Amino acid sequence: EVQLVESGGGLVQPGGSLRLSCAASGFTFSNYAMSWVRQAPGKGPEWVSDINLYGTSRTYADSVKGRSTISRDNAKNTLYLQMNSLKPEDTAVYYCAKRVDYALGLYALDAWGQGTRVTVSS
Repeated sequence: EVQLVESGGGLVQPGGSLRLSCAASGFTFSNYAMSWVRQAPGKGPEWVSDINLYGTSRTYADSVKGRSTISRDNAKNTLYLQMNSLKPEDTAVYYCAKRVDYALGLYALDAWGQGTRVTVSS
């Protein structure tokens, strides 16, 4: 059974930092690209970042670019999201997701964790 378990969320002041983690099990972690997606209160899901299976290619949403770093440790089956200079608009539940890539650039996020809540407030 595929399991993704996020941790590391919490309450942080504007300008602060957090590192989110996602522990993966039930599949060969190193064979899959991974994603972070967030959902702010009252809003739809927003893609945040992707990383390829080797950790050598990373992409970010404009809203977090320059302030966040996605990384992975395939030996530990763990995905990370380091977030710096946090803003109130970063407040959301953050989910990690397993990405399955298809032809023509299509992909699906076929497994999700339960999420970890990040609240940025003074």
